[in-house]
Amino acid sequence: MAVSMADITKLRKMTGAGMMDCKNALNDAEGDFDKAMEIIRKKGQAVAAKRSDRETSEGCVLAKSTGDYAAMIALKCETDFVAKNADFVALTQTILDAAIANKCQNIDEIKALPMGNGTIGDAIVERSGVTGEKTELDGYFFVTGACTAVYNHMHKNQLCTIVSFNKACDEQVANEICMQIAAMNPIAIDEAGVPESVKEEEIKVAVEKTKAEQVQKAVEAALKKAGINPAHVDSEEHMESNMAKGWITAEDVAKAKEIKETVAAEKAANLPQAMIENIAKGRLGKFLKEVCLLNQESIMDPKKTVSDVLKAADPELTIVDFKRFTLRAE
Repeated sequence: MAVSMADITKLRKMTGAGMMDCKNALNDAEGDFDKAMEIIRKKGQAVAAKRSDRETSEGCVLAKSTGDYAAMIALKCETDFVAKNADFVALTQTILDAAIANKCQNIDEIKALPMGNGTIGDAIVERSGVTGEKTELDGYFFVTGACTAVYNHMHKNQLCTIVSFNKACDEQVANEICMQIAAMNPIAIDEAGVPESVKEEEIKVAVEKTKAEQVQKAVEAALKKAGINPAHVDSEEHMESNMAKGWITAEDVAKAKEIKETVAAEKAANLPQAMIENIAKGRLGKFLKEVCLLNQESIMDPKKTVSDVLKAADPELTIVDFKRFTLRAE
């Protein structure tokens, strides 16, 4: 049967599918709109299954606050072209609105919510049929508190942050905190929020780094004392290159290798443990300052910490929770 342009346009508005997909679906369904929609839905499932092993490294991240509740979600796809499509962004916003309205706890709950003639999960599969790309939900987070704020970095839908406070907060201060989280990527509000396993691993790394530095200093001092420039013998490649240039001799290389081996072994066996531990603790303190939100230097005023900014705004103001999500590798 002949399919009219009006019918094709109507089905396209109902499904968001392409013109040819709508025309073909209506032809196959002999003009039955319900059957045509089912055909398009099944096509979406076929595309999703076919591309299930593809990587979704692009997408749209959106955040929204309703006062005492804020959430953000990412609808991911394969290409930037699809991610920036107005329909794709609109679908992401609709999903986020539904998640917030129903106070969903996880992505599975969101996928089960009704949308159109099916669920949000069905709508996502159908979107795969429209775009020809794998599409999936990811990065759903929410926070609650007396006051919440959200931030969409440069409005590019790539990086969002959400934060909650214990009481009403000045909008400018709240936005500054959101921007701080986006820029500095803290892992906890304060030291108490950093898992012990993270602290232990950081101490372990700091101890090994400190030991290596102390050994290296001893080796360099011994090389200089022997009249050898440490920079000329810091690798096999440099040794060969510098001998070819006439900067060092084969005897210098042999002596340097002997010094490196003997001094390194002697120093490693006699490192002052108390000093190593003190330096490592100092490094842990520096790490905690960098990763704990309240300890970080304010991006707006490096002379102040985030804690200082909050106290200046309101001595009783505290951060209850925060979340950050980005599509970009960091």
